[in-house]
Amino acid sequence: MGAREDMYGLFTSVNEINLTDDQGGQQAKEGVHKKNISTSYDLQARMSKKGILWNWGYHDDQVAKEINARIPGFLDYDTDGFSEELYFAALREVPIDLDDYADRFVLEVGCGLGEGLNFLSRVVDAKDMVGLDLSQQAVNRANAALSRKGLRYVQGDAESLPFGDGEVDVVVNIESAHNYPRLEEFLREVARVLKPGGYFTHVDLYTTQRHAFLTELRRKDLGLEWVLDRDISPKVRAAIHRRLSPDGSFHKALREQRVGAVQRHMAKRVGPQAVGGAFAGYTDSGSTKLLKRMGVLPSQFMPPVDSYRHYVAKKV
Repeated sequence: MGAREDMYGLFTSVNEINLTDDQGGQQAKEGVHKKNISTSYDLQARMSKKGILWNWGYHDDQVAKEINARIPGFLDYDTDGFSEELYFAALREVPIDLDDYADRFVLEVGCGLGEGLNFLSRVVDAKDMVGLDLSQQAVNRANAALSRKGLRYVQGDAESLPFGDGEVDVVVNIESAHNYPRLEEFLREVARVLKPGGYFTHVDLYTTQRHAFLTELRRKDLGLEWVLDRDISPKVRAAIHRRLSPDGSFHKALREQRVGAVQRHMAKRVGPQAVGGAFAGYTDSGSTKLLKRMGVLPSQFMPPVDSYRHYVAKKV
């Protein structure tokens, strides 16, 4: 398969997982979905620039101030900071003081290139931090670039975590679970690997159908007590708008790329969808509409996202 087919496979699987009321049907196709997703992210891992975090971001002035207080000057160089703000906001809602991680084991499920967990390793001084991802290429790159004592990355499946019962203090899951065909199995695995009293902090984009399914799952006895349910859509949209502004990081990166005028023109018009443009109200350009009609681009990149939510649960 080529790069175009890989991306089509990803879009097809993500849309099917998130737009169906037939969760059993999607579980039956999990092998296809996981192959599509891992193949696409393997490609992205090979193509992405160093320092990239794969999420839409989050912006709140208070969160940015708190990051700068813990890591002075961090937001002044090499990053617009919005993706890191999302990670910080996810961890700060866990009812453990940020200075009380010395004996903790933090697991991120869906770590991508590892930059988000690497950032958290500078926020808290945990005993052990492990990132897990389905993409072997992403894990290889993360270990090559970022691993060190107390921070490592492993390949694995979110729905069958390679860790023992009651081994983990905090599970972090950032904009990843919308890729999981068996969401219930993932939640059961989270509960299994968490220590009693351990915490799960989860942020993700939700379609109407997927949110209804999670609401149904939260009523089940999965071993988790849900202690936070927050719609953070305005904060996510704020980050997307800043990122896509004329002087934002998206257009700055385009200007710095050594590509031809045609490629830059297309990236400028198609690229916003990859960073949540539709969720923030951006519509397709004329070029994008034409390419969709021609079949060069998929008719729908991402499912129509209803909300972006933050949940925290405690292992009981």
